[in-house]
Amino acid sequence: MRIIMALDIIDGKCVRLTRGKYETSKIYSESPLEVAKAIEDNGIGYLHFVDLDGAKLKKITNYRILEEISSKTKLRVDFGGGVRSEEDLRIAFNSGANQVTAGTIAVTQPALFLEWLERYGNDRIILGADFREGKIVSGAWKENTDEDIVSFISAYSSRGVKYSICTDVERDGMMRGPATEKYKEILGSVRINLIASGGISSLKNIEDIKAIGCEGVIVGKAFYEGKIKLQDLKVLC
Repeated sequence: MRIIMALDIIDGKCVRLTRGKYETSKIYSESPLEVAKAIEDNGIGYLHFVDLDGAKLKKITNYRILEEISSKTKLRVDFGGGVRSEEDLRIAFNSGANQVTAGTIAVTQPALFLEWLERYGNDRIILGADFREGKIVSGAWKENTDEDIVSFISAYSSRGVKYSICTDVERDGMMRGPATEKYKEILGSVRINLIASGGISSLKNIEDIKAIGCEGVIVGKAFYEGKIKLQDLKVLC
């Protein structure tokens, strides 16, 4: 299972939110590049880069930081946040993203998402599937829907989606454990490379996620708060 480190950016700084609420923003580093290099130096090869400014403004914003990290490390980066147009997608890939996560577009403009999937391939386009109480949310987690998370992922899997990052927004940043049972339910119904996100607080959580068959897990606040050490994660990579 891949260990993927989260790097969320606001105003050029590395931050974390709680349940996606911008008013809870806490700065952990003013140098995202230094954080990225520390991750790489500890043998972890994957980064989940989230442009929180872009998510709020509905257009890619922090691509210069993406360029810097991509050019000065060998990390494989999946990028998300503010990707709402073909131009945003082009900028993300040209700035060094290996993959781009599209969530809101998959909810609001499914035809466009499928067009991107066909054009760029299912190794490069990740389905963002964020949920609250089992229902899909979009628009920086502010817009609720009545669409069931399992059905949502299943429908896109049948259209060729290979990877999905699945985040329980009520657990994100809370460090109270991931939605392991929900991920297990999804994997019991859908053939997908599922990447678990939200609530990770310990190595035991990661082991549990691995045991149910997730392809990857995103580690964020627990690392920044010192509950999980990079050197401990290294042995799991």
